[in-house]
Amino acid sequence: MKITTRFWISLILSLPMLIEMVLMPFIHWMLPGGQVTMFVLTTIVMLISARPFLSSAWASFQKHHSNMDTLIAVGTGTAYVYSIYAMFAGKGVFFESAAFVITFVLLGQVLEEKMRDRSSSAISKLMDLQAKDAMVKRDGRFVQVPLAEIVSGDLIEVKPGQKIAVDGEIVSGTSTIDEAMVTGESMPVTKRVGDDVIGSTMNMSGTFVFKAKKVGDDTMLAQIVALVKKAQSSHAPIQQLTDRVSDIFVPAVLIIAILTFLIWYVFIGHDVANSLIFAVSVVVIACPCALGLATPTALMVGTGRGAKMGILIKDGEVLERVNDVDTVVFDKTGTITVGQPKVTDIVGDEQQVLMLAARIEAGSEHPLALAILNEAKRQQIAVAEVKNFEALSGKGVQALVDGQQAFVGNERLLHDYEITDDLKQKMTQLQDEAKTVVLVGLQQKIIGLIAIQDTPKDTSAAAMAALKERGLRTVMLTGDNEHVARAIAKEVGIDEVIANVLPAEKADRIKMLQAEHTVAFVGDGINDAPALTTADVGIAMGAGTDIAIDAGGIVLVKNDLRDVDMALALSKKTFNRIKLNLFWAFVYNVLGIPVAAGVFYSFGFILSPEIAGVAMALSSLSVVLSSVLLGRTKLSYND
Repeated sequence: MKITTRFWISLILSLPMLIEMVLMPFIHWMLPGGQVTMFVLTTIVMLISARPFLSSAWASFQKHHSNMDTLIAVGTGTAYVYSIYAMFAGKGVFFESAAFVITFVLLGQVLEEKMRDRSSSAISKLMDLQAKDAMVKRDGRFVQVPLAEIVSGDLIEVKPGQKIAVDGEIVSGTSTIDEAMVTGESMPVTKRVGDDVIGSTMNMSGTFVFKAKKVGDDTMLAQIVALVKKAQSSHAPIQQLTDRVSDIFVPAVLIIAILTFLIWYVFIGHDVANSLIFAVSVVVIACPCALGLATPTALMVGTGRGAKMGILIKDGEVLERVNDVDTVVFDKTGTITVGQPKVTDIVGDEQQVLMLAARIEAGSEHPLALAILNEAKRQQIAVAEVKNFEALSGKGVQALVDGQQAFVGNERLLHDYEITDDLKQKMTQLQDEAKTVVLVGLQQKIIGLIAIQDTPKDTSAAAMAALKERGLRTVMLTGDNEHVARAIAKEVGIDEVIANVLPAEKADRIKMLQAEHTVAFVGDGINDAPALTTADVGIAMGAGTDIAIDAGGIVLVKNDLRDVDMALALSKKTFNRIKLNLFWAFVYNVLGIPVAAGVFYSFGFILSPEIAGVAMALSSLSVVLSSVLLGRTKLSYND
């Protein structure tokens, strides 16, 4: 039976007993049928919801081992069995204690299961990115073939707007390809004969034919999928504090309970019933009800508060690992930068240069052209039609604008057109600033320059400053060239740059850093998925791809880099509150054991099973209040 079903059964059957416990002190309301009804409800919980715990505890016992399930089984089993005895003996029962423990523990397991399901969906989403078919040359003509039937050596035709099916090498044609999903490069890359292409990237313009070199599991996308799977499976489940101490705590409690019975029955001479009450009180006071609440309540409050702030924390493992993070690694494109190129400088007669470029590029969907058109729109420059539009192979485009020959293109135009020394010097300066320079010309002369760049987000510099103030080291890890990366890093204040890195290499670089540091990685693209899952803590930008979001342990919904610092602060506070809850859950019960064992009997102070049940409930209440107070703690960027 599913954990969720077991939880709902336990919750529904426990609620009537909870209502009685709350209302009894005020209006003396009792369940119809009294103890018999409580016995029936709890028996169903024990038979259905608690069965896996009991089975696990028995299996551990047979191997001379104990775990959290042992604590649950001993506590709930003792409370249940004693309550049956007490019901027939006319004494007070605490069936509700057994039912509540099962409900609270299952709540924690339900939360953990949902988090695991959410993270595992990254793999299936990666596979959905693949092209489903391609135009493959068979018997002298191109026909549509399913992806699974493509073999190495096939010739494949790709038209504008189509996905590239597999990895290969261009044998004819020229085009620009958007490889951002794999390399992180925001600018489309021009590809010619002899250049490699990557499967699942998007062809932007131009038709070309390429030869398939890597298919199936050998493609780069398939390798990324394999890396994500490996990274996810390599994270061992967090060893909870309760599991680490249960090997000592559980046997100790049982030994104390047995000794308590023997001392009162054999040495002091009390009857079996009273001696058994002392022994049962010891087990009940040590019952892990508060332990079952300690983690899920703090996790719910902490993650709930984070959700209101736009910070999604996926699981408890992340909270523990955040405490040791000393290095934060960032992807560049879409994470530190906006992810969309825009015009940063216009050299020459600004109105004329921008007008000419916008009119010639009006029909293009190339990102550089879109940046020019967006700037023209921002400056409210009208874009009229041109005549005799013509592409200049590998250089740019030209057209007649108001009867004059105008052109827009890259620095290869320098071989064909005149340029002044001032403009040439300015072009070099802009390129040194890691900007892409578009040349604009009229009548055989270059009259102006337009610089385009993927600029840093407004909050990037402040985010880096906050992390440095916390004492953390910052690193940029990007597929962009080193010149561009270092320019951006200098602008926002990043300590170290690692550039020209492919997706598979990103995960390897993270592992290299992990040899000496505990690493958090911040990214937003598909290419970041392996690094997000390999890092000790993966932080995904909310405006990024679904795959990156699923692969990350923390998601920043507002896409604000300053929330990286806030997420680290919130995670630390939440995990510290979990540790505090666990500490008090143990201490509260451990301190109650001597009282339950009758150490203070000579002073007239005893702890009956009924009072032990109340004490256990108070322990749980203290843990809940501690978790609730987490929502009121002060939280700022440098907590």
